[in-house]
Amino acid sequence: MTASPTNSAQHQCCGQNDGDMLSVQEGVNRILAAVSPLSGMQVLDVRRARSRVLATDVVSPINVPAYDNSAMDGYAVASSDLTDDHEQRFTVVGNVLAGHPFRDLLQPGQCVQIMTGAQMPQGLDTVIMKEICRREGDQLFFPGGAKPGQNRRRAGEDLTRGAPAISAGQRLEAAELGMIASLGQSEVQVKRRPRVAYFSTGDEIRSLGQTLEPGQIYDSNRYTITALLASMGIEVIDLGVIPDRAAAIEAAFSGAAAQADVVLSSGGVSLGDADYVKDTLDRLGHVSFWKMAIKPGRPLAFGRLNDALFFGLPGNPVAVMITFLQFVKPALRKLEGESQWSTPVMELPAGEPMRKKPGRTEYIRGSVISDGRGQLQVVSTGQQGSGILTSMSRANCLIELEPERGSVATGDPVRLYPFFGLL
Repeated sequence: MTASPTNSAQHQCCGQNDGDMLSVQEGVNRILAAVSPLSGMQVLDVRRARSRVLATDVVSPINVPAYDNSAMDGYAVASSDLTDDHEQRFTVVGNVLAGHPFRDLLQPGQCVQIMTGAQMPQGLDTVIMKEICRREGDQLFFPGGAKPGQNRRRAGEDLTRGAPAISAGQRLEAAELGMIASLGQSEVQVKRRPRVAYFSTGDEIRSLGQTLEPGQIYDSNRYTITALLASMGIEVIDLGVIPDRAAAIEAAFSGAAAQADVVLSSGGVSLGDADYVKDTLDRLGHVSFWKMAIKPGRPLAFGRLNDALFFGLPGNPVAVMITFLQFVKPALRKLEGESQWSTPVMELPAGEPMRKKPGRTEYIRGSVISDGRGQLQVVSTGQQGSGILTSMSRANCLIELEPERGSVATGDPVRLYPFFGLL
């Protein structure tokens, strides 16, 4: 990773005065420009490699399929024996099952019954589906018009020997792991997983199991963020809640940066705050405090603590989730070495009016529903305050309203991000 600029240079490169705000895309671009993929690699059994990022190309050592085979149950014939239009008649001389090749050579006018996946006998190149055939003893009849080579899978049709099967940077899910196994490989080389240390800050925050005093609240951010990290397969270092004490905050930041690739905190990053967090970051790292043109989630801190990336997220529960999804998750994807990744996006008509002023990107917690005619539309989940976590719990998507956009009328198309590709 490249060296970080000094604090003053970092603030200058942000190009922000007090009244300026960064757009969501500009913030993402600046963050990604500061992130380089991790260099470490690991060899894993394919059964343990789900959701890991491939470190080196997987090259096929074999043809896939390894031999010509039947694409369906039916009868294998030689196309040279076929005629154009009238009914065909062949003599059945054998039965071919998958894993049991037929070794005999056939004479003109002979055929074999063949099962799906079974190897095509020598000299036969066409499969007639069973459903259109009529069999009388060893005599087979089927309509004319069969096309040479139909219903046959060729050797190497999927992959040829020496061809790249999966490229480095691909995230390995079920299809990719099945592909690797089909090549006879039991192990795969993957990128090292990032280590992310997380803690919440604030004297008012209490962990589960503790008694709440007046003015105190239970920590929800710790559980939403660690759950989001775990869903990505990230190694999480949970540092709990850090009180608003200068020594405790400095020790937490120093310890986290020493053992993690990324340090995340929530709370204490608003511009103009007199929190110990900002003073500590000025001493230990090179961190910028940005005002983002986003609702919810305007304050965001980003930079470095020694060799670790640092993200300071806002404290409100919904704001912390949305800023994680929009800014932290893309950075973690790049850190993991994933080369091709984008969030699934849809467009649907709004099922209700939505109030908005131009100037910021707004994320409304939404729910995709069906109207009375069976058409999909999207509506909000109720109150949209940045501290109302129930609005996220009831949602199945985020509705994105662009910065230049004003209020939305019923029926207007809106962009949305389904949670199945986001959380």
